[in-house]
Amino acid sequence: MTNTLKISLKPNEKIYINGAVIRVDRKVTLELMNDVQFLLESHVIQAEQASTPLRQLYFIVQIMLMNPSGAAEARDMFRHSLPMLIASFDNQEICSALKQVDRMVGEDRIYEALKAIRALYPLERQALGGNDDIPEAPRALAMGA
Repeated sequence: MTNTLKISLKPNEKIYINGAVIRVDRKVTLELMNDVQFLLESHVIQAEQASTPLRQLYFIVQIMLMNPSGAAEARDMFRHSLPMLIASFDNQEICSALKQVDRMVGEDRIYEALKAIRALYPLERQALGGNDDIPEAPRALAMGA
């Protein structure tokens, strides 16, 4: 049985599908008919936005999804940084969730890993002293099929 997923995009909005960047010129609904790795533009962060430890991890994982040719290098970076990141947090909820992120990445469930990292942003904000200069995480609009 095929999983289908409909995604509505606004004019000039981008979606990243299996490493391809697609921009639509008008409002459109895409129907994804099979399993696909995708990321909505609203969930993409730029390098300069990777200003906290979890956002840096998010950026690394994001590369796995957006740039399949650089995925192996990003996985190596992920494997190197994750143990140090877990060791740097005292918050057991964050540490436990990061272990789940590790499992998701290992199972190639990249979108789910990104979603799990975004969900940790409020806990990270508290762990870092409640810095209000860190913007809120984007809201989840859709999931990978």
